[in-house]
Amino acid sequence: MTKLNIDGKEIDVPPEYTLLQACEAAGAEIPRFCFHEQLSIAGNCRMCLVELVGSPKPVASCAWGVRDCRPGPKGEPPAVNTKTPMVKKAREGVMEFLLINHPLDCPICDQGGECDLQDQAMAYGVDASRYQENKRAVEDKYLGALVKTIMTRCIHCTRCIRFATEVAGVPELGAIGRGEDMEITTYLEHAMSSELQGNVVDLCPVGALTSKPYAFAARPWELTKTESIDVMDAVGSAIRIDSRGREVMRILPRLNDDVNEEWISDKTRHVVDGLRVQRLDQPYIRSGGRLRPASWPQAFQAIAAKLKATRAERIGAIAGDLAAVEEMFALKDLMTRLGVGNLDSRQDGTALDPRWGRATYLFNAGIAGIERADALVIVGSNPRKEAAVLNARIRKRWRMGHFPIALIGEQADLTYPYDYLGAGPETLAEVGAGRHRFAEMLKAAERPMMIIGQGALARPDGAAVAALAARLALDIGAVKEDWNGFCVLHTAAARVGAFDIGFVPTGPGRGMKEMRRAGALELAFLLGADEIDIAPGAFVVYIGTHGDLGAHRADVILPGAAYPEKSGLFVNTEGRVQMATRATFPPGEAREDWAILRALSDVLGRRLPYDSLAALRTALFKAHPHLQRIDQIVPADAADIRKLADRGGTPDKMPFQPAIVDFYLTNPIARASAVMAECSALARGNAAATAAE
Repeated sequence: MTKLNIDGKEIDVPPEYTLLQACEAAGAEIPRFCFHEQLSIAGNCRMCLVELVGSPKPVASCAWGVRDCRPGPKGEPPAVNTKTPMVKKAREGVMEFLLINHPLDCPICDQGGECDLQDQAMAYGVDASRYQENKRAVEDKYLGALVKTIMTRCIHCTRCIRFATEVAGVPELGAIGRGEDMEITTYLEHAMSSELQGNVVDLCPVGALTSKPYAFAARPWELTKTESIDVMDAVGSAIRIDSRGREVMRILPRLNDDVNEEWISDKTRHVVDGLRVQRLDQPYIRSGGRLRPASWPQAFQAIAAKLKATRAERIGAIAGDLAAVEEMFALKDLMTRLGVGNLDSRQDGTALDPRWGRATYLFNAGIAGIERADALVIVGSNPRKEAAVLNARIRKRWRMGHFPIALIGEQADLTYPYDYLGAGPETLAEVGAGRHRFAEMLKAAERPMMIIGQGALARPDGAAVAALAARLALDIGAVKEDWNGFCVLHTAAARVGAFDIGFVPTGPGRGMKEMRRAGALELAFLLGADEIDIAPGAFVVYIGTHGDLGAHRADVILPGAAYPEKSGLFVNTEGRVQMATRATFPPGEAREDWAILRALSDVLGRRLPYDSLAALRTALFKAHPHLQRIDQIVPADAADIRKLADRGGTPDKMPFQPAIVDFYLTNPIARASAVMAECSALARGNAAATAAE
C-alpha cells in the first residue's frame, strides 16, 4: 500500500491505483468524461484535473498512477488537492472548451435529465462563454437499427471506440480527422454487428449516441424505475426496467460484477416493443376450428370437462424457457395431485437430468470464475450468440493475457482467437486421449475450464456426449478440490430452476420427445412452451403471453404475465438464485401464471394450498431450501461429475450443431418485436455480405 495525502486526509491505497481512484477512495468527487472503469485509459477529456503538489501544472488524475507520485522534500507522502482555486479554474476552462461547439440541444435531446455534460456543466462550469464564433456541424452517421447519432454533440471522449474494440471485440468504430475535424464513424457507414452495441448509448456522456427505438419516447423523470433480472438468456443479467403507467418504456443495465458487470445484450435492452404487441389479454377457446374469446369460468370448465374424460397417464405438462420457478412449482404440484408423471422442461431436448446431480448441469466455476481460469475449451457452444455478456467476460480474460482457448463444434467469430480442434464428439475423445496438442496445454493449466453448450447436449446421443465431456474434464484436471471447471452453458432462463425443483418425468412418466409424438397425450398443459409443436390429436391448454406457436396450437388459451409483469425467482446458469421484480401489470384479463394455476386447481377439484405468492414461496422454500438464498450460489458436489463420467456411452460422429441460429429471435417476446426483426434482417445481410466477400 502507498500513503497519499488527499485534501489534507492521509489514506493508504494500492500502488496500481490511478490518482482518480485514490481521490475517490478518499471521498473526493472527480468529474470525468473519457475515463471508465471497464475501459482503457485515454486521458483526452482533461476534466479530471487535480493539483499534485510539486507539479508545475494540473495533472490528469485518470492517467497519473499513484506509484508515479514523488514524496515531498522531507519524505512526506505525496499531496493531492482537488478543491483549490487552481483546480476550480482548470476545470472551468476545460468545460468552456467542451462547450465551444456543443449545440444547445438540451430541450430536444434524449439524454436530457441524465446527461453527464449537463450535470458537470452545472457543477464545474461557468455561466457564460467568451466565444462568439459559429459552432461546428458534423454529419450524423448510420450505425444500424439500435444506435441513433447526433454527432454535432460529440465531445470526442472515445468511450464508444474503446468499448467496441476492447469489450465487444468488434472494432467497427474509429476516429478520422484531427482536432476540430475529428469524427467518430464506422468508416464505411454500415450497421454495427456486435450483440452488445447498445451499451455505447449508456457509455456516451453526452447525447451524441442515443437509443434509436427509444427516441423521443419519454423523459427520465417521468419513469418508474424497477430493479429486476433479465430472462432473454440464462446469464441472469441485472437490469433496471423503466416504465410509465402500465407500459415498459426501456430496459437498462445494473451493476453486478459477479454476473454482467455493467453490460447487457441488445436483445435484453431492445426487446421492449415485443411486450406491447401480439399479447394475449383474454382467454380463448377453440370452437369449430377457430379460437374465440371466452370468460375465465368458461375456459376453466372446458379444461375440467376434458380432464374428467382423460386418464392421468394420458396427461402431460411442459414448461417453457421463460417460466419462473414459482409457476413451475405450482404446475408440478397440480400435476402431482392429479397423478400425472409426464412432466418436462427441456424444450430443446437436452439430455441433462437433475437426477444425475446438480454439478452436472451448472456452470460450476461461476461467470466471474472465468477470470480465474487459465485455459478454456468450448464444446458445442457459440457463447457469442448463446450468452453475449458471458462471451465478453471470456474476451476480457483473454485480453488479460496467457489464456489459450480451443473450440470443438461449428466454427464462428467469437471476438477472440482460438484453436479450432474439430467438429464433433470424436474430437472430444481425441483430446481426452491426449492425441491433440491442446490436450497438453489443458493438463498443464492450473485451473482449466470446459464450457459445454446445448449444441453438444441437445441431440439423441447427448447423454453419451455429457459423459465423454465429464471424463475429459477429469482427465485434464478441471475438477479438483478447490476448482470445478466443468461448466454447462444453458440458453433458457428457466432451465436451471426447473431442474432444481425436479420438473422432469417422474416414475414411468414420459419426457419431452415421447409427449410430442402422435397419440402420446390426450391433454397437454403448455406453460409458455413456444419452441415445440405437439402432434395433432391432443387437447392443448396454453398458459402464455403472446400469440406464438404455443397459442396457435392451443385449444384453450389462458393469458399469463410476461417477466416485467410478475415477481418471480429465476436461477441462472451458474446456479445463482435471482429475484425478478414486477414493474408493470399484465394487459386486459391476463393474470400471473401461478394465480391462474391456483384458480384452475379449484375447478379441477385439486385445490393448491396457497392463496398468495408469499404462501407459495413458503411451500417452495420448504421443499427446496436453497432457493431462498437470493443472489447466492449453493456449491454443487463435484462427485456428481465423476458419476456422470462413469455412465459411459458411445456418441455418434455427427458434428455439433449450434443451439441458437438467430440471436435476435429466440423466444416469443423477441419474435413479436419489430426492432428484433430488423436486427435479425441486418445480421443476415451482414452474414451474406461476409460470405460474398
